Amino acid sequence: MVSYNTPVSYNTPMSFTPEELAVGIDADLKVAARRFLCPKCGREFSLFQSRAVACKACPKANQRCPNVRCPHCDSEFPINGFVVQSKEEARRMNDYSDGVFNNWQNAYGNNRR
Repeated sequence: MVSYNTPVSYNTPMSFTPEELAVGIDADLKVAARRFLCPKCGREFSLFQSRAVACKACPKANQRCPNVRCPHCDSEFPINGFVVQSKEEARRMNDYSDGVFNNWQNAYGNNRR
């Protein structure tokens, strides 16, 4: 059993329910949505929450930022060793989350009136 404070690895087998597979959930989404406990305040958050809430005004938020920020206490930690277990996995997770938020911005952020 993986604890809230253990970084995940793409090399660790992940289970997917038939419902998750049916809607296209993959390993990248599972890692980005996984909840972690902040070592400083003890509250839980996901990488998606971090980037969408705590990092949304930061210009590095969609530029492969090597950190994850707690949306509750504003503490910052390296993605490598906190969310994932290697530099390659951190790069993959950054590229994935950057792509999700850039696609959202392109689809919805520029259409506000």
